[in-house]
Amino acid sequence: MFRPKPIKPQPGQESVWDYPRPPRVEPSSEKIRIVCNGEILAESENTYRVLETSHPPVYYLPPEDVKMEYLRPTSRRTYCEWKGVAQYYTVAIGEQELPNAAWCYQNPSDSRFDPIDGYIAVYPALMDACYVDEEQVQAQEGDFYGGWITSKIVGPFKGGTGTWGW
Repeated sequence: MFRPKPIKPQPGQESVWDYPRPPRVEPSSEKIRIVCNGEILAESENTYRVLETSHPPVYYLPPEDVKMEYLRPTSRRTYCEWKGVAQYYTVAIGEQELPNAAWCYQNPSDSRFDPIDGYIAVYPALMDACYVDEEQVQAQEGDFYGGWITSKIVGPFKGGTGTWGW
């Protein structure tokens, strides 16, 4: 099986290959801003990052910092072996509708993930822009994971073509 060669982080950077498996939840005071269809969908400095080997962080925002009036529940559900069942939302702003662009875990199956109970995550690739401390993020490749790549994160990252076996 192909094993990717981790990029050595420079000072101030993190390697996703140093993240744990199973994943870890950690609080973040970074300023997170999500823009969709020209509107600020969410803004928070009270988020959590989920960190997992080979994946850029996924940011989870408290629902009180998300304009929940733009989110409509969908029937889509997925299962994570650690977090449990994710429920999805269509993000609808103006005439734009983005099916299953956001998700959350209600009552995570593993208590280590209780901090993100009810918190909202989005796929950055489907938004106009997502920011961490004013740096616009690059979306993780692929349509399964929702990682946020900044200049502080090095890979290589799982998600693109040919990476499922990592």
